[in-house]
Amino acid sequence: MTAAGPAPDRRAARGRRARPAAALLAAAVLAALPGCTSSSSDGAKPAPVADGSPAPVTLPPGPTATALGEVTVTGDVATGLDTPWGVAVLPDGDALVASRDTGTVSRIRPGTPGAVRVGNVPGVVHNGEGGLLGLALSPDFARDGLVYAYYTTAHDNRIARMRYTGDTLGAPEVLLSGIPAGSVHNGGRIAFGPDGMLYAGTGESGDKPLAQDPGSLGGKILRLTPDGAPAPGNPFPGSPVYSLGHRNVQGLAWDSGGRLWASEFGQNTWDELNLITPGANYGWPIVEGHAGDPRFVDPLAQWPVAEASPSGIAIVDDVIYVASLRGTRLWQVPIRGTTLGPATAYLQNAYGRLRTVLPAPGGGLWLTTSNTDGRGTPKPGDDRILHLKTT
Repeated sequence: MTAAGPAPDRRAARGRRARPAAALLAAAVLAALPGCTSSSSDGAKPAPVADGSPAPVTLPPGPTATALGEVTVTGDVATGLDTPWGVAVLPDGDALVASRDTGTVSRIRPGTPGAVRVGNVPGVVHNGEGGLLGLALSPDFARDGLVYAYYTTAHDNRIARMRYTGDTLGAPEVLLSGIPAGSVHNGGRIAFGPDGMLYAGTGESGDKPLAQDPGSLGGKILRLTPDGAPAPGNPFPGSPVYSLGHRNVQGLAWDSGGRLWASEFGQNTWDELNLITPGANYGWPIVEGHAGDPRFVDPLAQWPVAEASPSGIAIVDDVIYVASLRGTRLWQVPIRGTTLGPATAYLQNAYGRLRTVLPAPGGGLWLTTSNTDGRGTPKPGDDRILHLKTT
């Protein structure tokens, strides 16, 4: 497949506009980063103090989960899916599902066998962990019918939007290109926040220093307007970068207090669940997991990589649910103000690799398996979307 045409190149400049302001910030705090030799590395809080050390970040107070229910599977929502990744629930309770490897988008109707293909995203190239990844609906979908997608091409990762009408997906309009791509660590989760802005989790594509480079879109959480421009109020003027120092972010969700949480793949030791503060640095590749280093924000929960490899997350009634790939389990983590309560694992080894979790229409959760992604062992009916209840 080939990449999209001239329009993406024009819009790629939006991502590049981040670099002049970011370069000044990087120079101001370079000395604070031991072990980094790149001239574009950044020690990364938004307001360095006079000695070059970043100002401390105060985590905002938040809500507290009031009740935890047992997680049980009630049945299949859909079966026979090919490498499902992103899922977007339509207003009528049906859903669009992205196939990572084929670049196609299908519509599923709960209780109806099979999935109906509604289109594909031109230019998608599957390479390792890359392909057609996250999906999100416009906050005004009922009026504009816009579906947003994050995907890999032969050269980069991109965010585009398409109009969905009459069970047909239209041609993509590329909003942001130039996100680093590789066979690993492509990020890929996109979601609209309560502020109406589009957030995207990216990876450093295996090039670790990119996570500390404020001029790169890799290893970041990005915040964009629905048209793909850097969102007003971002911590670095003219830049889509919202936070940095990430290895590979594939989960984004908000609690009832409007706070953003993100899951992140670690390397060999710790996977992370982070509370995201605008402009903050989460430490990769200088630190992994809890480090107690005042330059960086520590995760509020962490797991050995064999117990998680966290992809999607969902928050329901201020309880975080974390879908784990290598860990083959669903973690349930209650929010307790500025910290988290004890984590409980469900479905361990029962359904294989777990990719995407989201609130289900009508209550409960939907959870996708990811056993056809080349790293799992598919069972009859895989891949599938499961319906869960929490009581």
